[in-house]
Amino acid sequence: MIENLNEQQKEAVLYNEGPLLILAGAGSGKTKVLTTKIAYLIKELGIPPYHILAITFTNKAAREMKERIENLVGDVARDIQISTFHSFGLKIIRENATLLGYTSNFVIMDSDDSITIIRKILKEMNLDPKQYNPKAIRNKISNCKNELMTPNDYEKYAASEYEQVVVEVYRKYETKLAKNNSVDFDDLLLLPIRLFKEHPSVLQKYQERYQYILIDEYQDTNEAQYILTKFLSAKYRNICCVGDNDQAIYGFRGANYKNILNFEKDYQEAKTIKLEMNYRSTKMILDAANSVIKNNKNRKEKNLASTKGIGNKVKYYRSYDEKDEAHYVAATAKSLIEKGVDPEEIAVLYRTNAQSRTIEEELLKEHVPYRIVGGLNFYQRKEIKDLLAYLRLIHNPKDNVSLLRIINVPKRGIGLRTIDKLQEQADLENSSIFEAIHSGKELEFKNMIESLQKIKEHVTLTELIDKVLDASGMRKELESEASLESEIRLENLDEFKSITKDFEEREGLISLEDFLFEVSLVTDVDTSSDGSKKISLMTVHSVKGLEFDEVFVVGLEEGIFPHLNALMENSEVEEERRLCYVAITRAKEQLYLLNARRRTLFGKDQVNPPSRFVGEIDPELLEVEKEEKESESSPTLDREERFYETEVLYQVGDYVYHDTFGTGRVVEVTNTLVSVAFKMPYGIKKLMKNHKSLRKVEENE
Repeated sequence: MIENLNEQQKEAVLYNEGPLLILAGAGSGKTKVLTTKIAYLIKELGIPPYHILAITFTNKAAREMKERIENLVGDVARDIQISTFHSFGLKIIRENATLLGYTSNFVIMDSDDSITIIRKILKEMNLDPKQYNPKAIRNKISNCKNELMTPNDYEKYAASEYEQVVVEVYRKYETKLAKNNSVDFDDLLLLPIRLFKEHPSVLQKYQERYQYILIDEYQDTNEAQYILTKFLSAKYRNICCVGDNDQAIYGFRGANYKNILNFEKDYQEAKTIKLEMNYRSTKMILDAANSVIKNNKNRKEKNLASTKGIGNKVKYYRSYDEKDEAHYVAATAKSLIEKGVDPEEIAVLYRTNAQSRTIEEELLKEHVPYRIVGGLNFYQRKEIKDLLAYLRLIHNPKDNVSLLRIINVPKRGIGLRTIDKLQEQADLENSSIFEAIHSGKELEFKNMIESLQKIKEHVTLTELIDKVLDASGMRKELESEASLESEIRLENLDEFKSITKDFEEREGLISLEDFLFEVSLVTDVDTSSDGSKKISLMTVHSVKGLEFDEVFVVGLEEGIFPHLNALMENSEVEEERRLCYVAITRAKEQLYLLNARRRTLFGKDQVNPPSRFVGEIDPELLEVEKEEKESESSPTLDREERFYETEVLYQVGDYVYHDTFGTGRVVEVTNTLVSVAFKMPYGIKKLMKNHKSLRKVEENE
């Protein structure tokens, strides 16, 4: 059973006499050790399977662990309790429902149910859900529960009027759950702890049942999971925790990496074994990972060593801008595939979801099939589809499909019955739904669209996006949620401004019609309809636990990776560094690190210094790729070259020539824009005054 293990792995499997901490570096075979250890307990030490509790963080990981152990010990593995923390908590609640004040048919509320209850409570309290966002309050209650804080506990910290309201909502929320014989997802951890505190005999029963406890990914435990584990292991102290403090990247979810750092304080007789032999990556990649992570002060020292040989140097490319960066990724990926590399073995990693857009566009141009792992293609994301629907309706008010998508987004009290009546009215009048609107809240919506139609005549496309986000309430709604999900959606909406900005500067054109036409060409390309193999695009948070032969890490710039929000706190910079360590250690054969000299992100031009993490890598490990010289054929042109340095003065009546639309005549002039009437089929186009695609000509030219 243990003959294929290395010395440290064997030691970890054979030690079963008290608390054990296994510090398992990336790619060091921790799952193999964990499953072999459980099999060894059963087969060699004769421990009954029902005395073993194994906890991991996902249902998928639990299923895989059970399958592996079954292969080692057979059907008796079915008697082992292998589950996630929440599944285990549910089991305890079911077995003790009456002691906790529930009947056996209690219901688990999902997050949507919780938000519905909170919305009702706010209505009962006569509070405006726009001021007190139900999702934001749900998140605060969830955080309290994971920190084991009751409404009374939270009240001690409630300094503002808003927090006092949250306390009151929390109290009423708990009362409603109890009345409905319901628990929420966070209660699955909170209630077992309450049970053990209030009923010591019940705790003793579970301590006798689970005499051997094994916890995977211990660095990802939160306060509730930590306390639950301490309760269960207190009697026999046969607890084995496996994890890697260098891969603790879920602080934003409430995980406390200090749980693993404090293991030896909690269990002073504990033994610690380090798994430092890496079976995944080459020496060059691991040396790069080690040289970055050693800069973290709050960690337990370990150094990964490779079993795979030296390998290639890490390739580092400092691109001209984000398009050049994306072009490098797409062209290199295409070349790798042509040389026989399996597309499934190629991954592109980025810090924020919004960064995927330019990568996606370049991959489409190069005909490299891809998938977004753990998310949607940029143009398929709900908030982007909603924004596009607003723009399409502003352009064409007869677009019923777009109107029906957004008439109540964000929610503005226009229900399905009202919408059905509008459709009936439109059929009667033989008109569009927009034309059939004459009263009510829907008229406010119509007025808002009409005001945006007027505004669009005097602003750039990029300015129009901001006007739409503000007037519609989309921005305000997401800001009030104050959650990670809403933050990501806001970033995606801001990144849409990079698309309009690029279109304006590339074409010198301010035309919603032409812009929507161009965007439709991108959104109509479906990259996932066939069964072909694809490269993977994902955030660094999503890649944990995965591995690929060829890995590209993009956007390694200060303010992007490490993220701007982390730069003020040293502890948060350390989490970003752990995130970088995770990204680097996903690569098996070749690692590519990329950043840009300048970048348009969230609609803003930025000049970012290279990430400190690149600077922490020994230069001997890097092969610096030369930047492509800027030329007409390169993927991007210097934006400054697209515009005249001095202002070009136009007057109504001037004749002009445009590279795409030909000769036309100026019909309107504003500060930065000029409207020109061209021959059909182009008609009147709004253009940027100083763009080099436009120039004055004599009437007879």
